[in-house]
Amino acid sequence: MTSMMAISVIATIFVVLCLLGFIETLVHRRVLARLPVRIHVNGTRGKTSVVRLIAAGLRAGGLRVCSKTTGSFAAVTGPDGEDYPLHRPTQPNVIEQMRVMRRLVAFEPDVVVMECMALQPQYQELTERQMVCSTHGVITNARADHLDVMGPAPHDVALALAGSVPYSTRLFTAERSFLDVFRKAASDRGCELMHTSEDDVAEVSDDEMSQFGYAEHAENVALALAVCADLGVDRATALAGMQALKPEVGATRIQEIDFFGRSLVFVNAFAANDPESTEMIWKRVIERYGEGRYKLAVVNCRFDRPQRSQQLAQVAAEWTPADHYILMGSGTLLFARAAIRAGLSVSDMTVAEGMDTGELFETVLEHSEGDALIVGMCNVHGGGAELARYFTNRSLRSQPL
Repeated sequence: MTSMMAISVIATIFVVLCLLGFIETLVHRRVLARLPVRIHVNGTRGKTSVVRLIAAGLRAGGLRVCSKTTGSFAAVTGPDGEDYPLHRPTQPNVIEQMRVMRRLVAFEPDVVVMECMALQPQYQELTERQMVCSTHGVITNARADHLDVMGPAPHDVALALAGSVPYSTRLFTAERSFLDVFRKAASDRGCELMHTSEDDVAEVSDDEMSQFGYAEHAENVALALAVCADLGVDRATALAGMQALKPEVGATRIQEIDFFGRSLVFVNAFAANDPESTEMIWKRVIERYGEGRYKLAVVNCRFDRPQRSQQLAQVAAEWTPADHYILMGSGTLLFARAAIRAGLSVSDMTVAEGMDTGELFETVLEHSEGDALIVGMCNVHGGGAELARYFTNRSLRSQPL
């Protein structure tokens, strides 16, 4: 009898859960029907930037646009362009996308632009197929990041991202190395591939890029312009809207500081958390500011992003070397071990794990000599944003990279 009662209870719970799931599906379909244009942006790097660029370009064209970003700091942007920080009582969860979309309905938007927040391949497909159901898919690029989840190789990252390719609509991408992966996925799903080529990127001139108030990539701009054009906003109007954007939190900026007669240049590149992007920034600032300056790399490690630290350590040994490396955050031993194996000297590294921001600031200054170039890299969360704020509050001038 007890066994039969247990089976009956389990069966009842199963039926109730199925019924609740069916009701939730119906409710979400009604939400989707009230959001006529849904743009889903995925990729390794530049997702947040491309979301903001598309939204700004379409808004300049007279459309009511809402967007949601999950980059350095999660936020929802209303039709007026104002950002509203997203409160998360617990750890981020992909179910958040459905909750946000329900709330966006109240704004009666013409377009919503959603940044994909899924990492696991199965959740990337689930988010697209069951939650966003995009009318326009966007994949910025596929690079070697989050290899512990989407790897082990960069090709596997592309395959994981392909899970977010939409069905029977259009996919926009600026990827080149793994374009065939996205082309095949688009073909399988009856989706038209719209590729932003090198020629398209070259059409965004240096003069046009100089009008941005922060460091932006021409590739991101060209990709966003393609999406705006598909929705009927002309290039000049969309570009003007994009150029008027304020820098996002975590955007790469240069801080010039006079510290008791010492000239310091601090580069906030914490948000550039894949090796390729970080290397591009390192090379650029070395060329522009490195001559005659002591070069200090501040590496913000995270114990929950071990491969990111290890990847950066391996490639950092191949760059123009820093004079010293400060290891902050958590899990710094992983970076140190990988860096030593790659050829960096242990005497060139200082472990500053566990320090508060004030102590860390003083440690950075103690290990930089004379006029110095200080570059923060690897992770914005876990102390990077706080250290960058310390430098920002003491800077004489701030400018985009």
